[in-house]
Amino acid sequence: MSDTNNQNTPHSDLFDPVRFGPYTLSNRIVMAPLTRSRALQGDIPTPLAVEYYRQRASAGLIIAEATQITPEGKGYAYTPGIYNEAQVEAWKAITSAVHEKGGRIFLQLWHVGRISHPALQPNGALPVAPSAIKPEGKAFTEEGFVPYVTPRALEAGEIPRLVEEYRVASKNALTAGFDGVEIHAANGYLIDQFLRDKTNHRSDAYGGSLENRTRLLMEVTQAVTSVWGADRVGVRLSPISPANDIGESDPAKIFTYVVEQLNKFNLLYLHVVEGATGGPREVENGFDLQVLRRLFNGIYIGNNGYDRELAVKVREEGLADLVAFGRPFISNPDLVDRLRLAAPLNELNVDRLYGGGADGYTDYPFLGDKKAA
Repeated sequence: MSDTNNQNTPHSDLFDPVRFGPYTLSNRIVMAPLTRSRALQGDIPTPLAVEYYRQRASAGLIIAEATQITPEGKGYAYTPGIYNEAQVEAWKAITSAVHEKGGRIFLQLWHVGRISHPALQPNGALPVAPSAIKPEGKAFTEEGFVPYVTPRALEAGEIPRLVEEYRVASKNALTAGFDGVEIHAANGYLIDQFLRDKTNHRSDAYGGSLENRTRLLMEVTQAVTSVWGADRVGVRLSPISPANDIGESDPAKIFTYVVEQLNKFNLLYLHVVEGATGGPREVENGFDLQVLRRLFNGIYIGNNGYDRELAVKVREEGLADLVAFGRPFISNPDLVDRLRLAAPLNELNVDRLYGGGADGYTDYPFLGDKKAA
């Protein structure tokens, strides 16, 4: 059956090796960062994660799940960190497993800002944000879902501390054996909150003008590239996504400016959520994100709602250099093979996306398993 599929499926360079900064990836398929909420007490990655990422190492690139750079950056129960030695040691086992299988893995550096709750914060403190504006929605805590609260606005004098936390987390990621890092500036989290005028009402050097609203992202990028070098750093943006109650009156203007400024760093890649995060690719008040692809002087990774047909199409038309898949990688550890062969995909167990153990995490079958059965 596989041979027949292979013969009838036109070749696409989606499955060919590609140069990626100092690396050569085995294909152009990226495993997107996926929060699974299975970390242990102390925000330490679970030993199960070693097998989870090893199983998916055939992806050209794995971007590991969003990982908080500081206890203050935590917004969901059971998510991992990269701010202490125990976490670094746990991540070492994961990166080693991926490398042993010939894969590449980057870490996504995360601070959720206001998308948190005192139950998730050190000493029950208020979450921090650019401005004290309460988001709509609920936080996922160990006690269940609870409404968000009004956050505390960061003082200008705290920003250097925050930037330093990104730098230290970057060093920790290097020690943990990652191949690079991605700065999470998307999906309504802290850096995105500074970028957008719905959430940033500041009147100091970090609010108001385009330059001011992008200042934190540029300072973080400077700190991260000082550790890694720009050829092993990417940035994730979601220019038209309303995720986590985020919004912007003129997204084309601010995100064009963001990309122009990021170009000064000569970063490895730009990872763009095309449309609403986990939702439609076309949204109200959107704009043509190919503007950003054409403007950016590095590799462009397209993300959101991709299937095989769309991924092959964007490669044929040159609309993305690499293509990121999210949920299909959860239920298909061998997604690259399945896409190459146009084989059926496993059904996703939506009840086991967050929290728990191996069930719905490391127990999805490979193609070979189905044949053996």
